[in-house]
Amino acid sequence: MTSIYDDHSRPLRRGIRLGALALLMLAVLSIAAWSLAKGTPGMWGGILGSLIGGIFVLATALIVQATAKTSPTTTIAVVMGSWLVKIVVLFVIVHTLQRYSFYDRYALGVTIMLALIVVLGTETWGIMTANVTYVTPRSNK
Repeated sequence: MTSIYDDHSRPLRRGIRLGALALLMLAVLSIAAWSLAKGTPGMWGGILGSLIGGIFVLATALIVQATAKTSPTTTIAVVMGSWLVKIVVLFVIVHTLQRYSFYDRYALGVTIMLALIVVLGTETWGIMTANVTYVTPRSNK
C-alpha cells in the first residue's frame, strides 16, 4: 500500500508551490506600495524586481525537480550549470536596464532583495515542514 507520503518529490513540489504563491503576494504588495510611493516608475520597479528575484530562486527549485530522477552527479552538474547561466542572464538584464529610466532603481533593488528572501524562505519552510515517509514498512507476506 502506498500513500502520498511515499512520494519523495512531494516536499520539493510543495516548496515550489508555496514559493510561487509567496512571490505572487509579494508582487501584488510591492507593486501597490511602490506605485503609491513613486508612481509609474515605482510600479515598474516592483514588477521587474518581483520577476527577476522570484524567477531566479524558483528556477533552481524547478531544475532540481526536473532532474530529480537522474543521478546525483547529473543533478548537481545541471544545477551548477544553470546557476552560471542565471548569473549571466542577470548581468545581461541589469546591463540592459541601465539604459532605461522608465523604472525606479531603488524600487527594483529593494523588490529583488525581498523576492529573493521571501521566495527562498518560503520554499525552505515548505520543504522542511512537508510530511514524507522515512521508512518503508515491511509487507505482511
